[in-house]
Amino acid sequence: MSVLEIKNLSHTFDGKPLFSGADLSINNGEHVGVVGLNGAGKTTFINIISGKLPQDEGEVKWSGGCRRGYLDQHADIDRSKTVMEYLRDAFSDLYAQNERMEKMYADMAEISDPAELDRNIEKANKILERLTDAGFFELDATIKRVAGGLGIANLGYDTVIGTLSGGQRAKLMLARLLLEQPDVMLLDEPTNFLDIEHIDWLTEYLNSVKGTFLVISHDTAFLDKVVKFIVSIENGSIKKYGGNYTTYIAQAEQNAKQYEESYRRQQEEIKRMEDYIARNKARAATAGMANSRKKMLDRMERIEKPSVIYDAEFSFPCEVLHTRDMLRADKLLIGYTAPLLPPIDLHIDGETKLWIRGTNGIGKTTLIKTLMGLLSPKGGSFALHPFFRPGYVEQDFDFGNRASNALGYLADMYPRLQPKQLREKLSKAGIKNDLCTKPLKELSGGEQVRVKLCVLMQKTTNILLLDEPTNHLDVRAKESLKKALCEYKGAILLVSHEREFAEAVCDDVFDVKN
Repeated sequence: MSVLEIKNLSHTFDGKPLFSGADLSINNGEHVGVVGLNGAGKTTFINIISGKLPQDEGEVKWSGGCRRGYLDQHADIDRSKTVMEYLRDAFSDLYAQNERMEKMYADMAEISDPAELDRNIEKANKILERLTDAGFFELDATIKRVAGGLGIANLGYDTVIGTLSGGQRAKLMLARLLLEQPDVMLLDEPTNFLDIEHIDWLTEYLNSVKGTFLVISHDTAFLDKVVKFIVSIENGSIKKYGGNYTTYIAQAEQNAKQYEESYRRQQEEIKRMEDYIARNKARAATAGMANSRKKMLDRMERIEKPSVIYDAEFSFPCEVLHTRDMLRADKLLIGYTAPLLPPIDLHIDGETKLWIRGTNGIGKTTLIKTLMGLLSPKGGSFALHPFFRPGYVEQDFDFGNRASNALGYLADMYPRLQPKQLREKLSKAGIKNDLCTKPLKELSGGEQVRVKLCVLMQKTTNILLLDEPTNHLDVRAKESLKKALCEYKGAILLVSHEREFAEAVCDDVFDVKN
């Protein structure tokens, strides 16, 4: 049975057609991955089917009574509530029924008529039965099971949401969505702020879900484990494939070759017809045939030009510092108001490539910021080599003036470079043409990461400190980044939740534990 029917869907964003005349059907119980290159329109597609964004044309129809839940990491939530209060709100209807039942029991003390009392007891008992069936009296245990699985328990249930980071709030929104158990879940990059342990938990949870979900993710290993269908946004169309991500790749590559060949043949045919029309339309003897060809050409259903894929060619200039003491931390305490972790001892040389691993929110980012001098240590000490030249990519999208575009952002840093030179540098990171002048806030998450990596490419360093650099990057950009980091000769401190990526880049692991 179909839960979602899309017919003739068309939408243009910022002058770029994302999809045109697209049809799609999603059936009840299907687990679907949504894929596409950065800027292809994946989040726009989810926003349209969730009702958050109106489409230009076409029909989006959900089955009647279908309850939908959407994980939007950019949504704002009530920051005055505590973690537990926010999670309990997933069951607000049950809590309202419980209050109604308790009031009915309290009011019974004032009822003297036996018949009326029996009627109220019967009504209250029916509510009690519904609450029992819904697991109301085990709700806190249910909440803590999900919260524990996603690492939220470590934040503290009495913690006020306003004190949490953006990544921690995103995890909280994911937990609440899972607790609400809608008929259909729309998940936009749910693993971005999860560590490996919690991704494994989410994988197991989603595999147990009997309902429907659509998930956007650039984590191909995760998609391979949780989805049975792939919806790909490509060449202005929306296509559905059976199988997981690996199966989809094999099918998509073959389809792409066939599409490009069809487009090439049609372009050749169009050129032949246009040449014939141009040669013969002025001659009386052949004008009729030329006019006939013109009508055929006008009626021809044109194949859209294959999408332009802006591949990235990342490379990071390096002057290797041959030293045994690039960085040394002795009983280092990190935190904001109080130490987050036990004392840290860390020692790396000039060519160490270290994967910094640990549960989300435990302090990996705090450690990196402390080593970069952005936070003061709470105790102990650390020493950097006198010729320590770091390159740093932080996890948050902070460009200062977010109204600026990529070209202006790079120009502010390198005012001596001409616009043509700046465009060439952005082009290597896959930021080309109109992407250079589009406001940074309107770029996709992956495109914003590319801008940050472009800045890193302009600096000669001997150590890279990278905090979740693959978040939002599509598969091809991620492969380019992996290649560049493997070729980098200096030291690397990498915070990442993607096991496959980290193991390919790094030769050692530092576990952050409390």
